[in-house]
Parts: sequence; structure tokens; C-alpha cells
Amino acid sequence: MSSRATTPEAREATTVRAVTEDELPDWCRALNTGFLRQPTTSPQTVAKRRAHFDLARTRAAFAPAGGRGYPLLEELGGGTRQVATFRSFAQELTVPGGATVPTDAITNVTVSPTHRRRGLLSRMMAADLAEAKERGDVAATLIAAEYPIYGRFGFGPAATGAVWEVDVSRAGLDPRWSGPDDGGRVDLADPEEVRKVGPELHERLRARVAGVVSRDEQWWQYNTGLWPTPEDPWAEPFHAVYRNARGEVEGLVVYQSDDRWGDAKQPLNTAQVRQLIAVTPAAERALWTYVCSVDWITTVRSGLRAPDDLLPHLLPDPRAARIVTQADFLWVRILDVVRALEARSYDTSGEIAFEVLDPAGFAGGRFTLTATPGGAVCSPGAASPQLTVDVRELGALWLGDESAVRLAALGRLVEHEAGAAAGLGALLRTSRRPWCPDVF
Repeated sequence: MSSRATTPEAREATTVRAVTEDELPDWCRALNTGFLRQPTTSPQTVAKRRAHFDLARTRAAFAPAGGRGYPLLEELGGGTRQVATFRSFAQELTVPGGATVPTDAITNVTVSPTHRRRGLLSRMMAADLAEAKERGDVAATLIAAEYPIYGRFGFGPAATGAVWEVDVSRAGLDPRWSGPDDGGRVDLADPEEVRKVGPELHERLRARVAGVVSRDEQWWQYNTGLWPTPEDPWAEPFHAVYRNARGEVEGLVVYQSDDRWGDAKQPLNTAQVRQLIAVTPAAERALWTYVCSVDWITTVRSGLRAPDDLLPHLLPDPRAARIVTQADFLWVRILDVVRALEARSYDTSGEIAFEVLDPAGFAGGRFTLTATPGGAVCSPGAASPQLTVDVRELGALWLGDESAVRLAALGRLVEHEAGAAAGLGALLRTSRRPWCPDVF
């Protein structure tokens, strides 16, 4: 029987609300079930989540474990069971020009396989977005596990992620390389040092790169080994920092390596870069060269980068690097058109009148954007819009990763005046593509 074939009574009896502390273990079980993990969660993990989660923003769908439509569970004694999960948290997102805006970061979204296609995600999403709008968040963000799900809620793919693989043997790097020749140096670091220098370095990065999101203290604790659990034991990676000639930290790389050898005792190890953040070109060059020069490493995987990353062109032979994965990554749902467009910068001047379609009612309307390199004004109201765009496509355009002309050719943006898409695209175009280095 299809999962749609549930009785109206059972459908109406399913409630969506925030969970209590006592309900968090069952929430974790439902989360694991949806993600196909071992269902039971250890008390240590539950305790860490209880300390870090905002339970007012941690939702579940509670289905009756007895009653009409559930005859078997009725025989087992009734009650309820959590069958869907949803969580959000406060986040800041960098927009073109370096400004940050408050966003509603959405994560931990699951629906149990027994309760699919019953509108549970729609109910949880509607409640969360309404609260985000009320709080004054400019947008909502998420990392989409599957492409088709989130467009219907107004999300659009706003930043692309790419993974590069480098064949070190053909990269053309000097095998005698022993450090940068600019007066700087690369030093190995331990997790404690990373907790000291990493947060400030990341703040400098997100002041200059659109698409980067904020990291709280718990992020740094988790990613430097202070949050091990039975389900997620800590395996310490290697850390290295780049210091310029004045001794100032300008970059950080975190990487792991496997242990693989060929038949003739030939090292064939792959270094997996977990993160590389650099706030100067010198730091970026030095850290990539360092990872590609580590003895026994024959392949380097870059971790999530932007598709226009400098990595291949830092190598004497750029063909030694190839993209092995490229796909949509950060998705954005605009909640406040005026603040979203006024927060970012523009490299050219122009004016465009447009209409935004938003069936959910959060961000629809007509607007006029007047932009210059010195700032922008987005005014509600436009007597005669030059184009119409759905809110999901506006999210895809906002950070500069998508082309308005391309969307028009795909039928996802409607021109009412010839050249309007090109005009909007010229305003929103950015010199570098946005990049989100974090999964959340």
C-alpha cells in the first residue's frame, strides 16, 4: 500500500511541534532512522546535543502509535512516536562585498520511511520559515541532500561545491621544495593551537568571501577533537598553518592521509584535505604546495572548493588537477528581498524593476533595485516590472553564482522587456563565485 494511503483521522492526529528535553532521545532515534544510521543514540551524544541545541527550534512530527489507521500499534498500547525531525539555528551568511546578514540555518531534516508523502516536511518547514521571518532573518539556508526537495519551499541553489583531485606526479612541482620563498613559513600545529588561531582566521575569511557562513565555538570544539562520542570517535588529522614574514597567521590547512602501498613498496597515499582557509594569495599558494609536497603523498583531494578555485593554476601543470565532483551545495531561501539586495555590493550601476513570485507569501511583490558601486536601494513597488522571477530563482541569483540570462533561456525567469535579464545579470554578477566551505 502506498504511504499516501493513510486515513484522514490518522493524518490529522499527527502533530508537529518543538521537542522537550525528555523527548530528545526519541528525536535522535527518529533522526538516525531517517538518515539510515544505527537507530539508538548513546547518552553521551544526547547530552551534547541537549547542551548545544535550541530546543525551541528543534521540531518533530508526533504520530499516534495507536488509534484509527494504526491497528497494530493500537494493540501495543497507544502513545505517540516521532516520525520526522527538523532543526534550525542562528547563522550569519556573507554576501558579495563582505557584509553579513542573519540567516535561519536548517539541518537535521528527516521523515521516517513509514510516514513519507504526508506533508510532514511541509508543515515543519512552514512553521520554521514563519518564525524566521518574524525574527527578521534575511534568508534561510541549508545543504540539500537531494536536489528535487527544496525548490518547492522557495530555496534555490546559491553556491556550487567542487572537489579537485591532484595527481602530484604530473603537477610539475619542484621536488626540492622546503617552504615558501616569500619570507613566510608553514608550521605544523596541534588542535589546541588551531582553537586559538582558527576562529579569528575564519572571521577574516568570511569578511571577504561571499557564501561563507559563521562558525560558533562548538564548531571549533567539535572539529578539533573535544566532542568525541561513541557514534563519532575522534581521529586526529594533521594541521598546518602559514605565517607571513611578520609571523602573522594567514592560512590553515587540515588534512588526513590513507596508508596505501603498491606491489613494489611504492607509496600511493592520498591526502584528503578537510579544510583549507587562506586570507592571502601567498598563504593559499604555500599551503597547497605544502600538501602536494608531503612525502609519500601521490594524490591530493581538495575537499569542498569553489568551481573557480585557484588550485589548478597554482600548479606548473594545471591539468594535474581535475574536478571529480561538482554539484549544487548551499541553498538559499530569500525572506526579505529589500534587505537581501541592499546588503550586498554591486560592481556597476543600474536600475531594474522586477516582480518576485512567492506562493508562501514571505517575500513576494514588486520592487525596484537602484544599484551603484557605492550602495543600493531596493524599493517596494514597481508599476511595470521589466521581469518576473520566482523567489527560488532569486535565491540562486543573489550571491552571484547563477546567470539571469541563463535562467531566462531555461524559462525560469520571464522578461517583460527585452534585455531585462541581461540588465539584472550585469548588476548581480560577481568577480568570483561564492563559496561555502561548511556542511551544516
